Amino acid sequence: MNPSRCLILLFTLLCAACSESQPTNPSADNLSLAGERWYSDEQVAAGALVFQQNCAVCHGASAQGTVEDWRERLPDGSFPPPPLDGSAHAWHHPRSLLIQVINEGGAEFGGKMPGFDSALAQDEKLAAIAYFQDFWSDEIYANWLQMGGVN
Repeated sequence: MNPSRCLILLFTLLCAACSESQPTNPSADNLSLAGERWYSDEQVAAGALVFQQNCAVCHGASAQGTVEDWRERLPDGSFPPPPLDGSAHAWHHPRSLLIQVINEGGAEFGGKMPGFDSALAQDEKLAAIAYFQDFWSDEIYANWLQMGGVN
């Protein structure tokens, strides 16, 4: 990181520490180039539990997927669960669509994922997303933001 970027980052962090209140769920406009994300460490920790209990059996413990080629249809014609760790297409979708898939399941997209609309509270769904997005590189996350990810 170049020295001027370090100074900007330091100044931003100092200003943030001195402010009276900070948004708990910032919009893309509020996210800095320094790698700030919409979620908190607490959401990632809570999401780890939600993910392990509801998602890991199909998407892998670290959201890495459980099949070699998630793009290849299964014998029944459906697609297998994709990795969610940034190596597949989840980062192409805004958070609103990720929530929709969690709520309604994956049938609309050719998968067999069940819907979790009534099984998980909204904060649990967001925590699960925070958990798998925490595996995303800063580059993947920045691309997601540019595509309107927090919408």
